[in-house]
Amino acid sequence: MAKGLFGRKLGMTQVFDLNGNRLGVTVLEVGPCPIVRIKSAAGPDGYNAILIAYGKAKQSRVTKPKAGLFKKAGLVPLAHLREMRVEADDVASVEVGMVLDASVFSAGQIVDVVGTTKGRGFTGVIKRHNFHQPKASHGTHEVFRHGGSLGSNTTPGRVVLGRKMAGQYGNERVTIQNLTIASVEADRNLVVIRGSVPGANGSIVWIQESAKVKPAAGPAN
Repeated sequence: MAKGLFGRKLGMTQVFDLNGNRLGVTVLEVGPCPIVRIKSAAGPDGYNAILIAYGKAKQSRVTKPKAGLFKKAGLVPLAHLREMRVEADDVASVEVGMVLDASVFSAGQIVDVVGTTKGRGFTGVIKRHNFHQPKASHGTHEVFRHGGSLGSNTTPGRVVLGRKMAGQYGNERVTIQNLTIASVEADRNLVVIRGSVPGANGSIVWIQESAKVKPAAGPAN
């Protein structure tokens, strides 16, 4: 079954491996995520998928269609919804109301984590686009953190669309690929991941099986 769940970033800490090496890790509280709806290729939807939910929702923010979806499933409305594609065999093995938790993941597994980065506000090109700073001497003045020429050598001149300039930095959806799970504490719904993941502490993330790493082949018969 394709593995993917909502979670919440709790923060970073450090652990030591068997060789005594110190590793920076991020702790995620993953799930519980109930299944709200099941879609089947044999049905009107035409494909296999499950719809999962997560997080407490303010009742004033629950729309009528969303409330009806949860009422049909016999569940209390939750804040976040996401559809996950699955195989045909997986559709038969799950049911509406079934709760998925951190136990679907295992230590050593390679995953992708999707989150929203911290907002940095309006920033210049050095911080936003990693530009080099101009020389600080030999006639340089008043342009120590500028982006250089914006011209396009045209008449009349104009700034080419897409030019890297100062502006809003951060507060965008980012996917970090091929992260390794260091450990899983299923009883506490905790997943410990090596390295950092996008977002501030307490922010919502999505963790799923890596899209680019193929699972290891089983032993040959």
